[in-house]
Parts: sequence; structure tokens; C-alpha cells
Amino acid sequence: MHTVVVGTSGVTASDVLAVARDGARIELSGEAVAALAAAREIVDALAAKPEPVYGVSTGFGALASRHISPELRAQLQRNIVRSHAAGMGPRVEREVVRALMFLRLKTVCSGHTGVRPEVAQTMADILNARITPVVHEYGSLGCSGDLAPLSHCALTLMGEGDAEGPDGVVRPAGELLAEAGIAPVELREKEGLALLNGTDGMLGMLVMALADLEMLYKSADVSAALSLEALLGTDKVLAPELHAIRPHPGQGASAANMLAVLKGSELTGHHQDGAPRVQDAYSVRCAPQVAGAGRDTLAHARTVAERELASAVDNPVVLPDGRVESNGNFHGAPVAYVLDFLAIAAADLGSIAERRTDRLLDKNRSHGLPPFLADDAGVDSGLMIAQYTQAALVSEMKRLAVPASADSIPSSAMQEDHVSMGWSAARKLRTSVDNLTRIVAIELYAATRAIELREGLTPAPASQAVIGAVRAAGVQGPGPDRFLAPDLAAADAFVRAGGVVAAVEPVTGPLA
Repeated sequence: MHTVVVGTSGVTASDVLAVARDGARIELSGEAVAALAAAREIVDALAAKPEPVYGVSTGFGALASRHISPELRAQLQRNIVRSHAAGMGPRVEREVVRALMFLRLKTVCSGHTGVRPEVAQTMADILNARITPVVHEYGSLGCSGDLAPLSHCALTLMGEGDAEGPDGVVRPAGELLAEAGIAPVELREKEGLALLNGTDGMLGMLVMALADLEMLYKSADVSAALSLEALLGTDKVLAPELHAIRPHPGQGASAANMLAVLKGSELTGHHQDGAPRVQDAYSVRCAPQVAGAGRDTLAHARTVAERELASAVDNPVVLPDGRVESNGNFHGAPVAYVLDFLAIAAADLGSIAERRTDRLLDKNRSHGLPPFLADDAGVDSGLMIAQYTQAALVSEMKRLAVPASADSIPSSAMQEDHVSMGWSAARKLRTSVDNLTRIVAIELYAATRAIELREGLTPAPASQAVIGAVRAAGVQGPGPDRFLAPDLAAADAFVRAGGVVAAVEPVTGPLA
């Protein structure tokens, strides 16, 4: 099994994906253990002094003015975890919780939190034992960290609350730790606070969304190319020299992908041969411009994610010169903004894909295809309601594109008076990514059927490869009406698993 070694300088996106989705094992580097021990010495020295230090010998948030006596500090750390574990609603996905825990461990290992090495090792042990705390949908405002979600994880570290075992069954966390041979942690000064104060949930969801969207944007380029081909559109608008004079990198990459897919097609360009159509509709002609702008948004979001993955987000932080200083680095605005940007871009990509699907089904605009791609129109409805489903998904994506980060609700007696709502932005983006996958699958389903209905013209080799792979995946071709939901589910699974790109690249070479 792949092992991820956590040091002091952060982790990579591939590390997060390996732990969250693939169950990779975690080890702490010797450098990280030494940094943890050094920072803990600083915290212990400050704890022994009579002067109050925030997070070490004081209360938290609006209660920071109270100095806590030494005999109450362990209770204080336990209490902050218990009281902050106040989430409600459905459980969030296992991969999200694993990413959340792993990224908190990443910051702990930076040596800036003052957490003891044994606490960090226990966090790694829990992940390696495939014990997953129960974390709920609601409870984070995206400022002072993803407080409630991280608190539910810290509760498991203490052997309290509920968690999911490696068998998928939810049980008391104490039982699961005992069976795995893991001793619950007795928290000391600052440790409870350090386990709660980070943007780890929203960052983990951003990293996973970026990986999913990178594959989806390639898949969308392919489905757009197949729609262009099925509509007898022209590939001349994809010429590199046209995109070079508006040099957005994403636009050029999308156009190049579409051109590679269409190479060798006998279907493209027929409206240049005397038909009244002079130009293709925007949804066809401008596909690279829309998908390309989304790709460039992905690139910006990836830059933000990389910076966060290299960050140590906590408050207060232990500095190399021995100071323990309060700060505002826990504010989730940088992550929240790009999560919202991605939802906007994804909604637009879904919207343009739906317009192409609708065009394929409309006999007045499809240039010779049967109404709704039906076998016997009137007797058969063809893909009419598949487009309804696609339209419903697009409509929801438009609602989900309303930014969460434009909102703020004050909390903690107005001490935390401006928050990012980044967790909420991440949660709705996950739904958007799921919906976009379904939308691309429906366009792919319609486009492959439409191409097969163009008798006498040979599609591009890459298109033929996609059609063959789709059919092999259980998505049926043209014919009389049948129960459509299984076909759509199979198309969705095919796109979700990366089947579109896997089918095309042996013909085209790697897509951009």
C-alpha cells in the first residue's frame, strides 16, 4: 500500500487524494517529530509562567479574557472539543472526513501548533486504522477554522462520540480505538484548540473537486466535439491560429482537444457546401471559449490550493523564535472564493452542454436528425425527457452558483464578526460537480446516438472509439423507446470513472 510521509513543509494534492480516497497509510517524518517536540517545549514553558497566553492559559473567542489556572487547563481543552462538537444534519462523506483529518495532521506536523508528538501519531494511527469520525453537514462558518467538523474529529481522538469502523458500521469511538489498540489522547494546554482551528475541511473538498473537474473538463471537450460532429458543424473554428490571437491558455487547450477528437471525421463542415447555415450556433462555436474560461478558473483555484497545502493554519501559532502569537490566518476567504468561482464555471459548462443536447433533439435545428433522436417519432419519444433531466440539473447548478462567500453571519458575541462560509461553498460545489458529471453524460449519450444516426458518413476515429467504449459500458444505441434510466446511469458511471478520456487518448494522444 502507498505510504504518505508527513513532514514540516506541507503536503501535495496527490497526498490528500491518496489518503482520502485510496486509504494510503501515513507516517510522520523524523523532522516532523522533532519540530513537534521543539514547539511543545515552548508551549510548556509559557504554560508555567504566570502571564496569560491566549490558547495556552486563557479561554477562547469572546472568553479569551479569562485566565485559566493550571489545574483547570486539561479540563478546558476537553471542554472546547466537547462543546464545539455541535454539528447537525446528515453525515458528510468518508473521503471528506479523511481529508479533513489528514490536513489537520499536516498543520500539526508543521511545528507551529505546540501539539505533542504523541497526539500527532495518534491522529495518524486513527487514519491508518480506517476509523472515520462522524462529521455532520452543518456547523462550520469557515472562520476560526471548520470548528464543528474538526471538533467531531478531535472527539474521536479522545475516545468519545461516534465513528465509522473499517467495516462501515458506526459505533462508539472508544470501542473502535480499543479494538485497534489505540489509546485515547489526554489533551493538554493548547492542544484542543490546535485540533480545531483550520480550514482543512474546505481545503480537502477543494482538492478533490479540482481532481474531479480536471477530468470532467476533458470529458466535456470530447462530448462537445461529438455534438459538433453530430450537428455537421465546422471544425474550422477550432484552428490554433484563431485561438492564438486571444491567448487564454484554457481556451487554446479546449480547442486543441476538440480538434484532436474530430481529426479524420467525414461529418464536419458540410454546411459550408451550399447549405444556408453560415455559422454554427454559439453553443457549438463558442465551446472552447466557455470551457477554456473554466479551465483558467481551475488553474487559479489550483494555485490557491497549493498555497494552502503549504500553510500552517492555527491560532495562536508557535514561531521559531519562541513567540506564541495570535493571528487571523484561519479565515477561509482565499479558499471560499475559489470554491464559489468553480461553482460558477461549472454551472456555465453545464448550461452550454445542455444547449447542445437540446439542439441535437430539435428537428428544426439538428440538420436532418429525427425528432428527439427517436426511432419512430410520435410512437417513440426518444431522448425528450433525458433533456428535461439535464435541464433540471442545470437549473440546480445555477442556484448553487450563488456565492456562499458573499455572506457572513457574526458569531461568538461579535468577536468573530466576519466569516467566510467556505465550508458551505465547498459543500455546494460537491453537488455541482456531481450534477455536471450527469449533464456531460447526457450530452455524451445524445451525441453518440446522433452520430450513429448519420448514415453514410464516417465519424472521426476518436469518436468511434468513444462510441465503442460507451456501448461496451452498457449504454445502448439507437432503437425503439426503452426504460431510459439504466442507460443514463451507465453513461454517468462511464463519465465518472474517466471512461471518456480513457477511450479517446489512445487515438488522440494525451488531452490537454
